[in-house]
Amino acid sequence: MRRTIIAIAVVLVVGAVGTAAVSQKPWLPRPDVVQPIPFSHRIHAGLHHIPCQYCHEYARRSPTSGVPPVQRCIGCHGTLAQKGALTPVTRPWTDHKGAPLEIRWNRVYTLPDFVRFAHFPHIHAGIACQSCHGPVETMDRVVPVYEINMGFCLNCHAQKRASTDCVTCHY
Repeated sequence: MRRTIIAIAVVLVVGAVGTAAVSQKPWLPRPDVVQPIPFSHRIHAGLHHIPCQYCHEYARRSPTSGVPPVQRCIGCHGTLAQKGALTPVTRPWTDHKGAPLEIRWNRVYTLPDFVRFAHFPHIHAGIACQSCHGPVETMDRVVPVYEINMGFCLNCHAQKRASTDCVTCHY
C-alpha cells in the first residue's frame, strides 16, 4: 500500500513538472511581435532624443504607460506630411477597417493576471525605462531584452531596497 502511494506521488510530481516545462507561458516576452506601423524607436527616442514619457505620457500617473494617440504623432509629423514624412505610415491610418485615427498596437510584454504592476511608482523612483525594456532608443522594432519575471523584479527590488513583500506585486 505504501509503495503504491509513493509511486502515485512520484508520477504526479513528474507529470506536473513535465507539464510546466512544456506548457505555454503567455506572459513571456515575445520577440516575434510585428506592429501595424513600422515605428522606429531608434529614430524617435535615439536620433531625435524624444523622451519616453513624451509619447508614453500615462506612465507617470497610471498603472499602464499607454500608447500615444495618433494626434501626438500628427503634432510633429502633420506639418511635414506634404514633404513625405508620413508616407510610410499613412496607409494604416487611412484604412477604413478600423476606427479613424486609431492604431491597434500589439503587446510585446505581458504579465500574468496575478501580478499587479504599475509604471508610476517606478517612474517616480527614478528607474529608467531601459532598466526593464532595454536600450529601446537603439531599436527599430522593439524586442524584449530581459525576461521580466519574479526573479528579475526581486533582484531589482533588493538592489533598490524596495519592498519585497508579496502583496506589493501580487493580488
